[in-house]
Amino acid sequence: MPEVLGKQVGPIGFGLMGLTWRDTPCPQEQAFETMRTALKNGDNYWNGGEFYGPVEYNSLVLLERYFEKYPEDADKVVLNIKGGSDMKTGLPDGSPQNTRRTLDDCIAQLKGRKKIDMFEFARRDQKVPMEITFDVMQKEYIQTGKLGGIALSEVRAETIHEAVKHIKVLAVEVELSLFSTDPLENGVAAACAQYGIPLIAYSPIGRGMLTGQFKKFEDIPKNSNIRRFPRFQPGNFEINVQLVEQVEKLAEKKGCTPAQFAINWTLALSRRPGMPTIIPIPGATTAARVNENSKLVNITDEEMAEIDATLAKFTTAGERYPDYVPMNT
Repeated sequence: MPEVLGKQVGPIGFGLMGLTWRDTPCPQEQAFETMRTALKNGDNYWNGGEFYGPVEYNSLVLLERYFEKYPEDADKVVLNIKGGSDMKTGLPDGSPQNTRRTLDDCIAQLKGRKKIDMFEFARRDQKVPMEITFDVMQKEYIQTGKLGGIALSEVRAETIHEAVKHIKVLAVEVELSLFSTDPLENGVAAACAQYGIPLIAYSPIGRGMLTGQFKKFEDIPKNSNIRRFPRFQPGNFEINVQLVEQVEKLAEKKGCTPAQFAINWTLALSRRPGMPTIIPIPGATTAARVNENSKLVNITDEEMAEIDATLAKFTTAGERYPDYVPMNT
């Protein structure tokens, strides 16, 4: 079992984003059932965000209501929250003033029902030296017991190497999937391994693409944010669905679903020399999907080699995010 902040967590975590950050969130009771199912499956590393939905109903509001109903679950969950953006512009703001604002607001929204185990700025603020941001977090929040520790999000390798000089980095969250293998090649995974930092793999099923549910652009719900993402745009979509078809074949041969194959591929990467512990955090809005995503499947070395050969012949079309979203900060 992996450890984060000295606490054992399941090999697969749980992403909360989809429960609140959409035009029409699922009913709260359905969200609660999904969250409880995650815990029953051992998916106790939970990842939420201050901006995952409006301030009236973001991850923290949902969590506060959940822990009000199920207070016994609070100590079972290792909770990571991302924030740190200017709430008006959406841009990263690592100033002392906004650092205090984002932490105070997130802590207040939980109403004391659960301590935030880790907090991460969603993106590094390039205009503020990170030691200034970390100093506020360390002295005013960690040392006073308001916060457990600090993680990093959507960072490049150089940021990890710099950050460890100033604070203890508890985890590094980056996008990692069969569509997004950059962390394996750009030094991020290597840096995590060097310092013994778990790598948290968000979007391990490619924002739903690797489940096989999208066969053509029109299959994507009209109110879905991913319609604006380059990889889902017409022209790119048709290229990327070719990898989905390959994954479907491999999953069928394995006797599992494409989502299970994709998630367990990220886990299998941890076995390789020079790799850190990798914890994928697929999201879900139903208990059934959590049960599917939580199943452990042993991807053998031979199967990993087969995937390597497939990826060597495939180049993902389109960037991970639209131009206005910072990446690899």
